[in-house]
Amino acid sequence: MSARRVALAVCCAFLASCAGLPPKHKPVQLSDAAPLDGIEVPGGADWPAQDWWKRYQDPTLDQLIEIGGANSPSLANAHARYDSARQSVRLAAAESGAHLQANADADRQRLSDNGVFPPQLLGFTWYDQYDLGLQASYTFDWWGKQRDAVEAAMDQAHAAQAERSAAALVLASSIADAYFGWQSDQNRLLLAREKELAVELQAKVSSARVRADLDSADELNSADLAMAAAREQSAMLEGSAKLRVVVLAALVGRSVGDLPPLSAKPLPSFPGALPDNVKIDLISRRADITASRWRVEAAERSLASARAAFFPDVSVNALLGVSSIDMGKLLEYGSRVPQVSGAIHLPIFDAGKLKARYGGAQAAIDSAVSDYQDTLISAARDVATQVTTRAQIEAQRTQRGKQVDAALRMKKTAAARVRQGLSDSRSELMATESWIDQRDGLLQLDSAALSADIALQRALGGGYESPQRIASSSSTTTAP
Repeated sequence: MSARRVALAVCCAFLASCAGLPPKHKPVQLSDAAPLDGIEVPGGADWPAQDWWKRYQDPTLDQLIEIGGANSPSLANAHARYDSARQSVRLAAAESGAHLQANADADRQRLSDNGVFPPQLLGFTWYDQYDLGLQASYTFDWWGKQRDAVEAAMDQAHAAQAERSAAALVLASSIADAYFGWQSDQNRLLLAREKELAVELQAKVSSARVRADLDSADELNSADLAMAAAREQSAMLEGSAKLRVVVLAALVGRSVGDLPPLSAKPLPSFPGALPDNVKIDLISRRADITASRWRVEAAERSLASARAAFFPDVSVNALLGVSSIDMGKLLEYGSRVPQVSGAIHLPIFDAGKLKARYGGAQAAIDSAVSDYQDTLISAARDVATQVTTRAQIEAQRTQRGKQVDAALRMKKTAAARVRQGLSDSRSELMATESWIDQRDGLLQLDSAALSADIALQRALGGGYESPQRIASSSSTTTAP
């Protein structure tokens, strides 16, 4: 009868502990396509490679990105977050499963003269106590609480790993953008100095005509104004180039003097096209989207672990040890003190705490899902922005090219009139300045197109591929 009463009491306690058990969570259904409908861009392009910057075929850029990957503080911070997440996985795994620990104690204590057992009765006042034991404990994870906690920590580590890849991509694209910005400034500076020379020649002609009383003195003021404007443009480009070098040094984590030598080169150009099925495949090609998906899965695992906490914990403990007041008899057979015990933890009076923890885990899922949707929309916006920018630049570049050709024809016509003695050299110099201005505008469009191409490589993921997609592809390939 007593055994039945104990069993009945345990059952009642179990039912009481599970009285507030929340319903099982339904898996979250995340969007499996990026909102990129309606974008009219040519397809058929390849996805970026992991070393996508090598498509520009610039060894200096390759060296800068390599240095940045080894020295950048922002990337080191991402590495540290990933390492911390990995240690969290180890900690969660260590808290589950069996635990084994060894204990050794040596105590010397005096008996109180006024205690329950006075020294006069026992015949001694001081005594020694020696204990040596090996204790093992194991908690059964029948409800999956520890398992879900470990898997949640693993998902967080996967998210940190994806964030590390995203940080590396941002760093590489920032270095490439700053480097080609410097290249653009250098090429524009050559044009600015060429224009400065043309303005200077035109000023000399105007000065000669003023001295010959052929023109008024206002021509000299106009020449000075044009010369100051040309020199201001050169100074602006020189300052911009120096600032970009400072930015490069900060990005790669070195001083300006430790940067590799930089030399001006023509800007590369590439057509603006998107890979096929970009709307679907973009999800597995963006590290930030992958990190957001891992966070959703981690939140779901944490919720499952919080729900499992409503169930009782069952654990067993075992002790293999020896105890003696005589050091010489500690290892004798009679000093053994083995012990085996079992325990059931019933969370009867923790309902409020458990419900609060479960509610917090549910809110974490809602936050992770919202973050995923926001990341997905931002990724689609990045892609759409860059391809639209590329299309706009290409349209502008076509018209700018026509202006360059027209300015060159005007320059040739003016040069022919000068050779025929129909006009002085000022008309040719003015046409030359106009031609230089059009070339500078075309160069600015080329620079903007290259910057948009770098941003597009980053928007397409920079060669990243989700491990979930790789695993899925591998299982599909190896399936019979």
